[in-house]
Amino acid sequence: MTIHVENQLEQPAIAPKQADASPDNVWEADLLTLFVRNQIRVSLAMPILSIFMMAAIYTWIGWVAAASWFGSYLTAQAIQYYLCNLYEQARRDNIKSREWVGMLCASETLIAVCWVIPLFAYWETGNLSQHIYLVSITLAAIAARVLTAGNYMPIILAGTGIIAMATMTRCLLESGLVYNTLASIVVLAEIFFVQLVRRLQGTAQEMLVFKAEREALIGQLDGALCEAENARSKAEEANLAKSRFLATMSHELRTPLNAILGFSEILSKEMMGPHAVPVYKSYSDDIHYSGDYLLKLINDILDLSRIEANRSDLNIEPVDPCVLASESVELLSIQTSHKAQTFELDFPDQPVRVLADNRALRQIWLNMLSNAVKFAPKSSNICVSVRQKTNGSVILSVADNGPGLPPDELDIMRTAFVRGTYAREKAIDGAGLGLSIVNGLAELQEAKLAMKANHPSGLIVSIEFPSHKVLGTVRATLADANKAMPQTQRRLIELTSC
Repeated sequence: MTIHVENQLEQPAIAPKQADASPDNVWEADLLTLFVRNQIRVSLAMPILSIFMMAAIYTWIGWVAAASWFGSYLTAQAIQYYLCNLYEQARRDNIKSREWVGMLCASETLIAVCWVIPLFAYWETGNLSQHIYLVSITLAAIAARVLTAGNYMPIILAGTGIIAMATMTRCLLESGLVYNTLASIVVLAEIFFVQLVRRLQGTAQEMLVFKAEREALIGQLDGALCEAENARSKAEEANLAKSRFLATMSHELRTPLNAILGFSEILSKEMMGPHAVPVYKSYSDDIHYSGDYLLKLINDILDLSRIEANRSDLNIEPVDPCVLASESVELLSIQTSHKAQTFELDFPDQPVRVLADNRALRQIWLNMLSNAVKFAPKSSNICVSVRQKTNGSVILSVADNGPGLPPDELDIMRTAFVRGTYAREKAIDGAGLGLSIVNGLAELQEAKLAMKANHPSGLIVSIEFPSHKVLGTVRATLADANKAMPQTQRRLIELTSC
């Protein structure tokens, strides 16, 4: 049975399946391929068994009869071996399965005839031991054919069927209980082997189905991989085009905008003398405000582009977040004065320093504060705090009592160009980039952005720096300080400490 199992593990070429083929013939070409390859692999199995038949003929008849029978059998076996090799070398798309089945069945029939010839040509009347020996060899031949060709029923029936029928007939021609018993054994053995072949053929078909499904799945995966590679290539090209566009926009738009802002400010402040028409001053203010808004939007887009491309050049050094917060509050004092808003600063008594980029941290403060000023109502307080947790981490937060955000919008606000429901309904200025830039700059510095509701109303936006990014505390270590040093300075310390 091992021979058959090894054959099932072979990978035959899967023949194209015809849509109009019956279920029994769908896998005919594949089963035939399995049979052919198995015959080539075990081509010596049956000739070895035929030596026992030749020995019996030689013992009871003579060497001439034994040599003649053995030569005939080897010729029949060689014909089948030749056909199997011819089939294996043929092009799969030119193979006509039914024609090959007919030829291989004919060769199998010829081999079966060779096996049953001794039962009639060399049968000695009254020699019971010879009769039992010959019948035993034919039964062994049936079993061997099932083991070596048990995955294709038509060829099995063409061979073992003839051997079983001839052996049964030979036994029934003799009278006696022994011969009737031998005939019954042969018939029952043939029935058993036929049922076994049906099971083996079903197993082979299932394995071929699994193989076809596996190859189809591999084909789909290859196709999906190619599509993913194409999509990745297109995305890289699109990202490169975006970078080129933004670089061009930076030069082509910011340069004339700076000129517009400069001249509009001169006109707005009437540096060249009062306007003949007073309304012109209002127009100049509008031009300056619109230009300033557009310049900020361009700067935000460029910052976001650098963050997405991981091209933000950060200079990590010890930074005092309280100082940067105070400076940012001063920069926004004019905006808060228009709405009569006030900042409430809550800083620790002990100085706190974090390992961060000065410009990036300042941008984080400005974006969080600008967002709070924009949405906080008039005459309200905006709380700006820096506090250190017991685990050593530092939290920078800005809290307002504006409309806040619904719980289902807290996470999506990290995404670029996303605005809250309140901002859209009230048509509040903005492109939805502020918190996205804050999130990107925080991640580049190993910090985390968090947003939560400020009861009873409002929003708390905070940035948490982990403890290993904090200096100037009991938890600070020399390794933390070394991270902020230039490479040459760290190398010098290593050399002098040896």
